[in-house]
Amino acid sequence: MIELRGVTKAFGTNAVLRGIDLRVDAHEVVALIGPSGSGKSTILKCINGLERVDAGQVVVDGIDLSQPGADLDRARRRVGIVFQSFNLFPHLTILDNLCVLDNVTLAPRRVLGRGRAEAEKAAAELLERFGLSDKADDYPDRLSGGQQQRVAIVRALAMAPTVMLFDEVTSALDPELVGDVLEVIRELAVAGMTMLLATHEMGFAREIANRVCFLDSGLVVEEGPPEQMFTAPTQARTQAFLQRVLAARRL
Repeated sequence: MIELRGVTKAFGTNAVLRGIDLRVDAHEVVALIGPSGSGKSTILKCINGLERVDAGQVVVDGIDLSQPGADLDRARRRVGIVFQSFNLFPHLTILDNLCVLDNVTLAPRRVLGRGRAEAEKAAAELLERFGLSDKADDYPDRLSGGQQQRVAIVRALAMAPTVMLFDEVTSALDPELVGDVLEVIRELAVAGMTMLLATHEMGFAREIANRVCFLDSGLVVEEGPPEQMFTAPTQARTQAFLQRVLAARRL
């Protein structure tokens, strides 16, 4: 479903990705872990076409994004992405039968050409599925951070993607709100959604991922099943990172 081959990306003199090889199969959940600045977010942006790679290949569902003239719009319709910040449109209701534009139905109507009734029916079903139906007429500034993040996930799902990317989606939330958002991702994993997530939630990565990749300085240092990665990593850099992070979690 996703394959990166020898991907490099620099911003000026800062080499953020220095030869990334990564594969995500259909229905697989892969967690990216590592220190800030290791390249996790940049990988997700390259997969979604928000950043163009300097060298190497990015293939998403059969579309090679690194080729000149690649159909980025077609690829993006297959890949949903949710960021740390919710990026909801503050002047729009989440779902309002009297509104032409709203947060969940805007892209399906404008990009996919769905009719108003079809788009709003699908949006209502998603909001119901993720416990947000009672917030349908609210504006984003009336929602908690956790509710806004769940709406952001629903908005991405409204495009019926084949792949979901999550970029530290709980990092901006108060601790008591994290669980609701993780539960949404957990449900998607159970339903078989192909997912790649950058996360600092080590316990969640261990629970949900089929494979965990540790990144440092723009390279995949080590990858493997969660149990192996969290209990017996082979690389000294991975061991040092996990010891420090897990020790901090116990404080």
